[in-house]
Amino acid sequence: MKVLRLEDLFTLFAPPEAVPDYEVLSGDEMPEPYRGLLVHEHHMTVTVEAYHGGLVDVRILDRRQDDDVYARKILLVHRATGKVVQFGIVRIDLSMTSEPVRAAIVAGQTPVGRILIEHDVLRRIEPTDFLRITPGPVQMARFGMTEPQPLYGRLAIIHCDGQPAVELLEVVAPA
Repeated sequence: MKVLRLEDLFTLFAPPEAVPDYEVLSGDEMPEPYRGLLVHEHHMTVTVEAYHGGLVDVRILDRRQDDDVYARKILLVHRATGKVVQFGIVRIDLSMTSEPVRAAIVAGQTPVGRILIEHDVLRRIEPTDFLRITPGPVQMARFGMTEPQPLYGRLAIIHCDGQPAVELLEVVAPA
């Protein structure tokens, strides 16, 4: 896979959502609680569930598939409260996954991290960039923000069975 850029993921969906202004931070520059939420090599599904004290469900905003490349723009929503805890865009090379994993991903009922865990896929998560994002109106509305404040996220690649198979943008809700 090529170098992962925020713009590449945002422009997967037409009409393209305006790419927000952002800056790349080092993990050490990431303020808490965002450092604990983002600067690690674990699945965000597990991390946000632990932080928010409950299971999350996936809500798909948009999806597309071109041959073996499947992409979706999603929200992770706290099951008990309905609160949006994460926005994300994921692009997956389905040829790198087994048929049961592929079917579960395309079904769109379960977060990708949970699918990979439940199917015992050998995986390694490689964060590539940590981001401070200046939200536009669309991003503010997603998180129910009335005043602009920085959002924090990361770009990452998930290697499945040693192969780079999943590209991710994960943006957590404001604390």
